[in-house]
Formats: sequence, structure tokens, C-alpha cells
Amino acid sequence: MTYYSGFVLAVPTANKQAFIDHAVESWPIFKKRGAIRMIEGWGEDVPHGKETDFYRATKCKDDETPLFSWIEWPDRDTADKAFAAMAEDFEGKEMPEMPFDGMRMFWGGFTPIVDES
Repeated sequence: MTYYSGFVLAVPTANKQAFIDHAVESWPIFKKRGAIRMIEGWGEDVPHGKETDFYRATKCKDDETPLFSWIEWPDRDTADKAFAAMAEDFEGKEMPEMPFDGMRMFWGGFTPIVDES
């Protein structure tokens, strides 16, 4: 069954192109491990909520834009193996610099319960 890895983060607006470059460079790493597709959504119409919202969830600053992204996998097992392999690849190595604050990113794995076209 299809499985999704979802991510929410805040990206400095000035780093939009750097983020795009980072995502494009990252795609082959996910693809070779079985990912079907990757979507990176730049916040365009993201309202501020009364209780919570993308801005508060990521501690988004005035000069940042919320980003919602997901990776589609054929199944959870493929996703789990891919992330384990990537963790192994970076074990003992310094992570490459990212064009956003990874400490304010959150993510999770999701099984679709409704899928309509």
C-alpha cells in the first residue's frame, strides 16, 4: 500500500532558490531507494489560525515561508529501509548544510485512508 513521508518546515524566503536546488539535488537519493515522487510546496496562501497554524508549528519568522512537502513510496517497508540506509550513509559524517533550520522541521509517515481522483 502506498505510503507518504510528510514534512513541514520554515525556509528563509531569501533562500527559496537554494532550497529548490537542495531539493532537486536530494531527489536522486530518494529515487534510487524506491521513492515514487517528491513534492515540495512553497507556502503561498497560508492563513494564520486562531489556535495553531503552519507559522506557529515551525516557529516561522517574518522573513521565512512555510513549506509543506511529501515523498510518495510504494509502501512503508520501502520508506523505512530508505531512511535507514540514508542514516547509515551519514553515520559518522557531518550533515551537509541545509538552507533552513532543520530543528524546526517536523515530519511523519502516513498511510492513505482516502484516495480519490
